[in-house]
Amino acid sequence: MVKRSAGDLYHRYAFDKREQIDDGAGNTVGRWIEQFSVRAGVINLRGGEAVMAGRLEGKHTQVVFVRASSQTRSISTDWRLRDVRTGAFVNGKWTGVSYNIREITRSDDRQWIEVLSESGVADG
Repeated sequence: MVKRSAGDLYHRYAFDKREQIDDGAGNTVGRWIEQFSVRAGVINLRGGEAVMAGRLEGKHTQVVFVRASSQTRSISTDWRLRDVRTGAFVNGKWTGVSYNIREITRSDDRQWIEVLSESGVADG
């Protein structure tokens, strides 16, 4: 297990959940609503065959780790996360990098949550 501390949390990420709205025609449409924003650490994945193949397609895979809390324990794979340093909202649309959440892992000591995420894919 990797030893982590508050000093490893250099980045700031926002976690968004899609709000489902019925459009009146039996379809649901959604928009992303920020649930919370936290300090986070990042591990960029460079190695495996799937990661290398993803790079050829313009995808970026990384692990974002955050302290475990009541907020971060609510994260789900149907949420997304955003690096808040890379963009801003312009006319209600996020202009920066956003990541789909692929997998969530809790550390054995229950102090950290790791989020496997991928950018460069369909947003949602």
